[in-house]
Amino acid sequence: MKLNFSKMEGLGNDFVFLDDRDGSIEGAMGYPELARKLCDRHFGIGGDGIILVRQSATHDIRFVIINSDGSEPEMCGNGMRCFAKYLYENKILTQKRMQIETLAGTVIPEVLVDEANTVTSVTVDMGIPILSCGKIPFVCDRDTGIEELIETSAGNQFITTVSMGNPHAVIFVPDITAVDVEGVGRAIETHERFPENTNVEFIEVVSDRELKMKVWERGAGITLACGTGACAAFVAANLTKRVQERAVIHLAGGDLDIYWDKETGHIFKTGPATQVFDGSIFI
Repeated sequence: MKLNFSKMEGLGNDFVFLDDRDGSIEGAMGYPELARKLCDRHFGIGGDGIILVRQSATHDIRFVIINSDGSEPEMCGNGMRCFAKYLYENKILTQKRMQIETLAGTVIPEVLVDEANTVTSVTVDMGIPILSCGKIPFVCDRDTGIEELIETSAGNQFITTVSMGNPHAVIFVPDITAVDVEGVGRAIETHERFPENTNVEFIEVVSDRELKMKVWERGAGITLACGTGACAAFVAANLTKRVQERAVIHLAGGDLDIYWDKETGHIFKTGPATQVFDGSIFI
């Protein structure tokens, strides 16, 4: 079977995009197997995951993401920005503000375009952050896991837990360049206190409006950026009075602007999305 695809990236977090509104791709190969095949950087296209366009009975469209290891996360912030650009520029949807069905619930991206009607950036309404330990989920004897001590094989860490539809553990560090992202990240990702595993963010506070971040993503490992992780990190920093209501998050792949509207409780994330190339591959 020949598949047409687009390779896209958001701050270096890269994905293979496929239109499977008719379900023919899933009928030919299961998504987990397909993701492992296509995301292989030596024998496939290469990517942190695949993202598929599916029909939705309740929303404008449905977003499906499968990590490079075949696991299915609930949402991906960088992937969602690329998804909105892909939909708009391929005329799958014509409206600039979209209602997207995800496993994390409804996500609303809005594309910003230039005079040529090309998407230059995307603002995503990421919804209301979840702090309840039971809903993240995180095993804790308190209602929220704010600066909670966790014991791991890589040493003890103070973490703040947040869900943006997917689980995150945020760790504040004095020097982000000195962090063992893989060692600590892997130990926390699979820790028994996270029944569904977790993403892990390491944060250095630059000022009350700037943060530096490195990330270990559940199911993908070290990546250049994580949109939901940046939102979770901002929430953790705001709750612990490290930043104000808006901040820029500096990631290895670039910057994201995060704003928390305290009246509605919603988090808004703005950043770029880039089409790298189109192609076809036989499976």
